Amino acid sequence: MAPEIGQAGFRIAVFLILTAACLLFILPTGTAEFYVTVLTLLVGFAFVGVIALMMRILR
Repeated sequence: MAPEIGQAGFRIAVFLILTAACLLFILPTGTAEFYVTVLTLLVGFAFVGVIALMMRILR
């Protein structure tokens, strides 16, 4: 895998994590938007984990 693909995926995951983390402070708890944002945050962390695992295996 080209390193640029891993970097692009990592940047997308970091964007998801940062955006969701910022929104968590704004959204009221108990709303649907809050839970969707929490899910987005978890997906971002999972995406970073998958990218790190792939880069480590393919190295």
